[in-house]
Amino acid sequence: MTDLEMLSYVDHTVLKAVATWDEIKVLCQEALEYKTASVCIPPCYISRVHKEFPNLNICTVVGFPLGYSVTESKVLETKKAIEDGANEVDMVINLADVKNGDYEKVEEEIRLLKQETGDKILKVIIETCYLTEEEKIAMCKAVTAAKADYIKTSTGFGTAGATLSDIQLFKEHIGPEVKIKAAGGVRTLEDLRAYIEAGCSRVGASAAVKLAAKKD
Repeated sequence: MTDLEMLSYVDHTVLKAVATWDEIKVLCQEALEYKTASVCIPPCYISRVHKEFPNLNICTVVGFPLGYSVTESKVLETKKAIEDGANEVDMVINLADVKNGDYEKVEEEIRLLKQETGDKILKVIIETCYLTEEEKIAMCKAVTAAKADYIKTSTGFGTAGATLSDIQLFKEHIGPEVKIKAAGGVRTLEDLRAYIEAGCSRVGASAAVKLAAKKD
């Protein structure tokens, strides 16, 4: 697989709090030019991007980046994102519920958001840097039972991002219908290739397009 071909696995991402419309437009133009899997953008830009780039696959985030908003808020965020034109939603779980051992509550929240996304894609960010191995395994089971489409490592806003060891752990404990997305700290083409080869169907990255385009 060439460097440019790897971009088909990338959710081309800008999620910083001060992202401007000019930056979002560049992101979208690059995504179309290099055929990335999607653009992952702040919810406030979905409607505008959908109008100006109608053929672009839009991903957004819900409960981001801390995850501790109430379920009802996440449901409304998800509903609005889909209405505005998003095809994919990356939700953050409630890490407090995980730390309290209330895994069933986490599973139910995921299930409710999957009901809202319907045939659209739901990715579940479990923020691995804050979890024990036992908690990561429990989240693999919750994501599988709630029938989400993906389990995702990280927001990119935590203390650390994706690791190959976590990808291997996911592969051992998710169901066969669940795919994997790595995010956070994927800064080189070598990183990108390593995560794809490890079994990730998606990789969230902000720099991959520029690196691949530069080499091309």
